[in-house]
Amino acid sequence: MIENLKIVLKYLSHFDEDQLSHITNVFKPKSAKRKEIILQHGEVCNEFYYVHKGCIRTGFYTKDGHEKTRLIMCDCSIGTALTSFISQQPSFEFIEAVEDTELLAISRYDFYKLNEEMVEWKIFYQKILEMAYAFQNKKIESLVTLSAKQRYEKSLKENPALVQRLSNKILASYLDITQETLSRLKSQ
Repeated sequence: MIENLKIVLKYLSHFDEDQLSHITNVFKPKSAKRKEIILQHGEVCNEFYYVHKGCIRTGFYTKDGHEKTRLIMCDCSIGTALTSFISQQPSFEFIEAVEDTELLAISRYDFYKLNEEMVEWKIFYQKILEMAYAFQNKKIESLVTLSAKQRYEKSLKENPALVQRLSNKILASYLDITQETLSRLKSQ
């Protein structure tokens, strides 16, 4: 698990082996069962995650009580409910395990302590923020400019594993379409 985290860290910044060892020592193993809520809506997010194996999602509830999935993080990915993590305000989002999941978690305290100690961690953090910004912009762009069918086809092309791993309910909420529309698109 730690070796895979090191690969992700090295991909995003230029850490040396001593730095990687120091960083990975502050990450703690954590597991979550399928459908387990890792962060409740309204709680303050105090952890940042590396998903070793499995899948988690961040989502929120509409004013009508419907779930919307904002982000899916599967094997070898990183993330959290970033707005709450940064602001330390109650989270608008929840985090849920979509599958039985093995994680490594770093506390907010340790995350920001590394930010003070290492220039390379600042670069890592900057890349996380840039990736989050770019991802959200692309998602908004596709919601505004693409039809439901085009969003489904794009997801199928760019990340076919999501279509296979996610329930229709979660995939539909991620693509912002109804489950009925998703079923129709899958059958075509």
